[in-house]
Order: sequence, then C-alpha cells, then structure tokens
Amino acid sequence: MAEKNNANIGFEKQIWDAACVLWGHIPAAEYRKVIVGLIFLRYISSAFEKRYNELVAEGDGFEDEKDAYLMDNIFFVPEEARWDTISAAAHTPEIGTVIDDAMRSY
Repeated sequence: MAEKNNANIGFEKQIWDAACVLWGHIPAAEYRKVIVGLIFLRYISSAFEKRYNELVAEGDGFEDEKDAYLMDNIFFVPEEARWDTISAAAHTPEIGTVIDDAMRSY
C-alpha cells in the first residue's frame, strides 16, 4: 500500500488544527456547525476571489457590484468575511470575533 503524504495539504490542515483546538471546548453537535461554516466560508471566498480577479482584469469597474457575482451564481463576499481577512487573524486573540463578524456579515 502506498504511503500517505500529508506534506502539501494546504488550508485543510489549518482548518483541521482549528477544529482540534475547538473540540475540547464545545459539544460535537455544535463543533460540526462551526467547522462546516468555516469550510463554507473558505469555499465561497475562493469562488469570489476568482471572479473578483476576472472583473479587475476586465477593467470595467464592476468588481464591487454584487450583481456581477450573482449573475454567475457566486456569492458576493464582504471584506470582513473574505478568507484573507480571516486567515490574517488566525493567530491572534481576536480570531473568534473575526469569525463571528464574518458569519454575521451576510
């Protein structure tokens, strides 16, 4: 059997490490909601960022228009909910507040 290599798993490791820290503090039913929420935020942030870069490259100035995303079935992600904002606060004491603000921004 081939040996499994976890060296290049990227953001999944960060999410899993955060999940391991949370496990001891909240019940499993609540824990699941937090993790699924974080995965969802990461997913929509990635799709948003890709479309954002396309709109910037087009140069028409529509990168801040919600309709430019919705027409392609992509969520418009407010600045405070973008993954870059969340990951920048990952190792700060304010990470809980940052995640709460990101979840509430919709």
